[in-house]
Amino acid sequence: MTDRKIYDLRQNYDLSNLDESDVAADPIVLFEEWFSLAVKNGVPEPNAMVLATSDDSGKVSQRTVLLKDFSEGFFEFYTNYNSKKAQDISVQPQVSLLFLWLTLQRQVRIEGNAEKVSRQKSETYFMSRPRQSCLAAWASQQSTVLNHKKLLTDQYNYYKEKFKDQLVPCPDFWGGYVVKPQKIEFWQGGNDRLHDRLLFTKENNQWHLKRLYP
Repeated sequence: MTDRKIYDLRQNYDLSNLDESDVAADPIVLFEEWFSLAVKNGVPEPNAMVLATSDDSGKVSQRTVLLKDFSEGFFEFYTNYNSKKAQDISVQPQVSLLFLWLTLQRQVRIEGNAEKVSRQKSETYFMSRPRQSCLAAWASQQSTVLNHKKLLTDQYNYYKEKFKDQLVPCPDFWGGYVVKPQKIEFWQGGNDRLHDRLLFTKENNQWHLKRLYP
């Protein structure tokens, strides 16, 4: 670490602003606009999102997953159903998502309930993945203790040989979730820390917009 103090690390945000009169009444429309701009501007992994879950005792954990689809009613991702995140969701389906696009000085926070997608949809998506990713899904006992990485590579090579010359099937312990949003907040960095925060809340199947203090 240099002699510069961490509390001296700061950046002024001056790329844009966010006004109620400039956004659509539907937050998914705004999300699509922001997401498309992130892709267009070459933001690294624009579909990367932090997923926060909690267990039955209220302990919160976070990890980064990849968004694979979104629409009016859901944000979709895939994982091992034996993972920590899946165990949490099974007892507490309320989750939050965070997209951070620093080069655009923007972030989006989403809160909602997670539920599994259909088996057919999981299998369809699984078959679209690169073969190596499919084999890795079989090889990984996600979130459990791995005593040595060689055990993982051995498992990978085992399934590579097992499914040689055939399509890799979708494991029954692997599949997707959709997060059905109830709140979506858009944050745009502003000068002098006067950031813009617009919060959409869904009530009686209708979205309502409020501005929040930064």
